[in-house]
Amino acid sequence: MLMITGATGALGTLVTARLADRDDVVIGSRSPAPGGRRVDFDDPATLDFTGVDTLLVISAGAAEDDVVITRHEAVISAAEKAGVGHLVYTSLSGDGDHLTYALAHRWTERRLRGSSLEWTVLRNGLYAEFLAAVAAPGPDGTIAAPLGTGRLAAVAREDLADVAVRVATDPAPHSGRTYELVGEQALGGADLAAALDATYEPATLAATREAITAAGQALPFQVPMLLSTYSAIAGGFLDRTDDGTLRSLLGREPRPAIEAYMASVRG
Repeated sequence: MLMITGATGALGTLVTARLADRDDVVIGSRSPAPGGRRVDFDDPATLDFTGVDTLLVISAGAAEDDVVITRHEAVISAAEKAGVGHLVYTSLSGDGDHLTYALAHRWTERRLRGSSLEWTVLRNGLYAEFLAAVAAPGPDGTIAAPLGTGRLAAVAREDLADVAVRVATDPAPHSGRTYELVGEQALGGADLAAALDATYEPATLAATREAITAAGQALPFQVPMLLSTYSAIAGGFLDRTDDGTLRSLLGREPRPAIEAYMASVRG
């Protein structure tokens, strides 16, 4: 049996859609659909992985570090207790160590390496679709995201879903492996603007922080997360492109990140 946790998020939804015709897959979520199983990382009583051969753990989502670490500890401990054969974890790319949300991912990787489980870590790069959310043109056609002259090796979310399915459905060849999954082309603000016939005029980090805070849509811990992302891109820490790993695991050419970005911006 293959179980997927975090199945209702953006990545999880794509993964489950690709496995919809399989009767050996169980979907775990806080509010499961018919045929699914309730799996709530904050409720240890729901973390029953009895009979699960492979557990695909899509990381527990944005929260404070202590919350994410507690959730992941609960899941890994429950998997060990149940005798799960293999745990596949979606982490963050190695270049992401400068991001404020990297710590919980690195903690989880270390916990897996010291566990009794067979494991595989998928270090996912930042989505091209996420780039569309944080660096889209405003109403005046200007991209004001503070990316400076930096670039991001963004990757299409669908490609990461395809890799997750390939590894989770045949995990044995990937045991003990950590895969860096980033895009083949690094994109900067000027590239995004050119693709959309927009203008790129990056704001300062301070002005961006003020705008995010004023909008009132971000939780307090999310503001430094977003600012650290902009800063890491601008500083040139997220521009390392794919070394062939993504292409090899996909067994095909990756989707162009700029196309995924444009499709997301245009809805």
